[in-house]
Amino acid sequence: MIIFPAIDIKDGNVVRLFQGDYDQMTVYSEDPVQVAKTFKSCGATHLHLVDLDGAKEGRLINFENIKRIIQEAGLFVQVGGGIRDMERIKAYLDLGVHRVILGTAAVTEPEFLKAAIEKYGDKIAVGVDVKAGRVAINGWQKVTDIETGDFLGSLEKLGVATVIYTDISKDGGLEGTNLEAYEDLEKNYSFQIIASGGVTYMEELRVLKNMGVYGAILGKALYAGSLVLREVVKHFEQ
Repeated sequence: MIIFPAIDIKDGNVVRLFQGDYDQMTVYSEDPVQVAKTFKSCGATHLHLVDLDGAKEGRLINFENIKRIIQEAGLFVQVGGGIRDMERIKAYLDLGVHRVILGTAAVTEPEFLKAAIEKYGDKIAVGVDVKAGRVAINGWQKVTDIETGDFLGSLEKLGVATVIYTDISKDGGLEGTNLEAYEDLEKNYSFQIIASGGVTYMEELRVLKNMGVYGAILGKALYAGSLVLREVVKHFEQ
């Protein structure tokens, strides 16, 4: 199972939100590049980057910070936040991003998602952010009427290779993730699943790995010290 330490960037800082609430934000560093380098020194091979300003505003606001991370950290990088047209996908892939995550646009513009998959294949992932069984968009600020199962079914029909599934209610709480949701996803869908939101304990990671989950994103648990990245990578990537 691949471990993706997460760097969420807002106003150039490394931050974590509680359940996507921009008013409940903790700043952990003013230097995203150094955080990425620290993750690499702990054995990380992959990195999950989110432009939180971009997710909220619908444009690439932290592009330069992400560029520096790619140039200086030397990790497999997947990026999301504000990627809502083909030009922005191309800009990131040309930069050296390995996988681009579509969130809001995947929900609101299915034809765009289809075109992106047809052109870029497995370089496109879809972030499925869920609250009370419905899909959320715009940096989790708006919950749609779209049922999660219906949306996942449409993604499978399009041939989406990777889905990053987040139960918003679990995010940032340090109380564990929604293991039942990932068990259901593994049983019923063919895409690679990356678990995101509330992953806090080593035992959870063991369960996710045994389920066959492709990857897990670690955020608050790393920054708060609930999980030690060097130990996690040692146990689950080797």
